[in-house]
Amino acid sequence: MPIIVNKYLIGRHFVGIALWPFIVINNSFLKKDNAFINHEKIHIRQQAELLVIPFYVFYLIEYIIRVIRYRNSQKAYRNISFEREAYYNEDNLNYLKTRKPWTFIKYL
Repeated sequence: MPIIVNKYLIGRHFVGIALWPFIVINNSFLKKDNAFINHEKIHIRQQAELLVIPFYVFYLIEYIIRVIRYRNSQKAYRNISFEREAYYNEDNLNYLKTRKPWTFIKYL
């Protein structure tokens, strides 16, 4: 998947984002951060499984529910099932080779 370096395509609070089929980062040094790139690749796989648009809808709905629950946007973000899967497995660079489809469900 192509990696695009452009700080204007993503919000100032983000260093990178997976926008299927691209990974957009705000600084080229992040290309060398294997765990970070793997984290975003996990999101690309999640997006493909959900046919892209439903991924963003479910992501937003889950974020809103978690903000209401935790009353803290950062804690809400970290507890989204898609993020939990990606953070938990970002250091395992072989994860996507063995990951089963729809694995994010187990992180709900």
